[in-house]
Amino acid sequence: MSFTLPSPTMRPHRMKKDESFLGKLGGTLVRKKKAREVSDPQEESKNAINLPMSPASVDVHYEDSQLEENEKHTMINPTSKDDPKFKELVKVLLTWINDVLAEERIIVKQLEEDLYDGQVLQKLLEKLADCKLNVAEVTQSEIGQKQKLQTVLDAVHDLLWPHGWTLQWTVDSIHGKNLVAILHLLVSLAMHFQAPICLPEHVSIQVVVMKKREGLLHSSHISEELTTTEMMIGQFERDDFDMIFDHNPGELSKLKESLITFVNKHLNKLNLEVTELETQFADGVYLVLLMGLLEDYFVPLHNFYLTPDSISQKVHNVSFAFELMLDGGLKKPKARPEDVVNLDLRSTLRVLDNLFNKYNK
Repeated sequence: MSFTLPSPTMRPHRMKKDESFLGKLGGTLVRKKKAREVSDPQEESKNAINLPMSPASVDVHYEDSQLEENEKHTMINPTSKDDPKFKELVKVLLTWINDVLAEERIIVKQLEEDLYDGQVLQKLLEKLADCKLNVAEVTQSEIGQKQKLQTVLDAVHDLLWPHGWTLQWTVDSIHGKNLVAILHLLVSLAMHFQAPICLPEHVSIQVVVMKKREGLLHSSHISEELTTTEMMIGQFERDDFDMIFDHNPGELSKLKESLITFVNKHLNKLNLEVTELETQFADGVYLVLLMGLLEDYFVPLHNFYLTPDSISQKVHNVSFAFELMLDGGLKKPKARPEDVVNLDLRSTLRVLDNLFNKYNK
């Protein structure tokens, strides 16, 4: 709140009962004291954000200044939102959710805007866990939305807590459209249910934490990890293959050329040819056919999808190819079917290199 002192040229008016000199003086002192404790909400937020070492470009939300004493609010630094890994994580999660909910004719476009009221989260959990939650289908009031969220998150807790997951979200944070909390929730669900997606590793963001203390808004900045190597399902210890992939591009190019020559030597018998390893094996069809050629048997067409049109069908094909590899005496592939389906080149090369080492003669 701001106050304007009367200009010397302003026309004096009749004093009211409480407008004595001492009354004015006392009121001015009170106003100055209040101004020091709680300034204009928007200005206060800016002052808290624009501290030394704080990014000046952080968006200021009016609700931050409405915090209760010792209450805190978090928001993502805009520079983190521009990080390619962060964008990839959001994109992968959006695609996954929309694929799971395709039959429900639900399309999620923005995580924080579409998930905060619990409606989409309810449908997502019911699909993933194959269950039915006892909640109202449509809730308009804030109380109703939070009650639905509580039921949904209680069910998530019952699923994840026994497996040692750290639950980094609350009803208030999800309903408050806290994107950090929503991402933690979705990543945990995706990994628990072994979603057929490839989450980017080492996604970290800078988070601004706003907290009300003694009437003033204070900010601090922390680094928040959304995905790590250790928490990713299907990850293995690094080996020589990783060293080639990460640090020796020349050897990697030679490896890809050798694998293309190897697979085409066999697939050409069916008038098939591979030019892109990461994409042409992603639906599992070529992998199944290749195993039949390498082991010299015909794979019945009813055992796999010849023209898969969904992620689940592609995962089925790759999983089936992995079973054929095990039947052929190979070790379990050091990759997940989901990673191959999601065009993870490293996983695809691991699978093909395993075949090359046994069958290249």
